Amino acid sequence: MAKLVAAFFLALIAISMLQVMVLASHGHGGHHYDQKHYGPGSLKSYQCPSQCSRRCSKTQYHKPCMFFCQKCCNKCLCVPPGYYGNKAVCPCYNNWKTKEGGPKCP
Repeated sequence: MAKLVAAFFLALIAISMLQVMVLASHGHGGHHYDQKHYGPGSLKSYQCPSQCSRRCSKTQYHKPCMFFCQKCCNKCLCVPPGYYGNKAVCPCYNNWKTKEGGPKCP
């Protein structure tokens, strides 16, 4: 009986580890972003204002966010998904830095 219980717990642990590996393989903690919609060069310049509006909609610094987001979008033709973070989806957007070395794109 003890062997059966031990085997059951080992099976549960193995299934749990497999689930974590599957979620991690999609990146971003299980959020899989389609490269067609969010990858480098995925936008046309006319799409930047609407994508930046979405990106900057929840910040209290809307004007500067919109200014820098549109500048970054026009250069990179990409705006990351969501309101914050997820910049790894757009390497150009993520890697553009200010003179001081901070992030240029919101």
